[in-house]
Amino acid sequence: MAAAEEAIDVEATTIDDRIPVTIITGFLGSGKTTLLNHLLTANHGKRIAVIENEFGEIDIDSELVTARDTLADGEQQIMMLNNGCLCCTVRDDLVKMLAELVQRRGQFDRIVVETTGLANPAPIIQTFILDEATSENMNLDGVVTLVDAKHVEQHLDDKKEDGAVNEALEQIAYADRIVLNKTDLATDSELRSLEGRIRSINDMAQIKRATKAQVSTDWVLGVGGFDLKRYEEEAEAGRDTAHNHDHSDHEHSHEHASHSHDHAH
Repeated sequence: MAAAEEAIDVEATTIDDRIPVTIITGFLGSGKTTLLNHLLTANHGKRIAVIENEFGEIDIDSELVTARDTLADGEQQIMMLNNGCLCCTVRDDLVKMLAELVQRRGQFDRIVVETTGLANPAPIIQTFILDEATSENMNLDGVVTLVDAKHVEQHLDDKKEDGAVNEALEQIAYADRIVLNKTDLATDSELRSLEGRIRSINDMAQIKRATKAQVSTDWVLGVGGFDLKRYEEEAEAGRDTAHNHDHSDHEHSHEHASHSHDHAH
């Protein structure tokens, strides 16, 4: 007869108390800053630390800013907002800024990183997975890509020199969630065609149509985890698809390797 404690056998679970991180990416003009402002001002009860990885200042309402803290090197600063959020500008060293935020852990609940519109997101993603100190303190919750419904196809069709990365394609390939933005500038038929092309690049990401980047904050901030291996496979398949697209007179008859990855993290 089994002992009482064996019969009960309650399984212990480990709580992940690392800081959740969301990466927001998308080509120039796709609406990343509009989405950021929505996240910063929405009534969701979360204190967000935003890292702006652009050249220039964060375009937020100056009335929200209550204090500015310029760091020692003078190149990076942290702005404190009256709703409990923080905004940081990063010119060079992302890892250094992340370490600074770890020291301020009690001031926010999660981090959102906005990449530059011309950036391949892979190196930023790898920072949160491969940098030991960063991965110990932070958990990459998900990657959200904004897509300009009016102009993204011309970016995807942009022919690159051999070996060069098509940033718009990579941004879609690495996404957990895709905001198909500016849908008021395209017809329903055009949107359906574009959604088909997006799925030929990344058939696992959830797609949501939007105007002015108005989507649920929970949908953006509640992905649940990022699987680097799966997205590297998606990115490679997406490159193959883009290559085939270049040689098929742009008929959008893409073939995409099917993946049966478990996306429940």
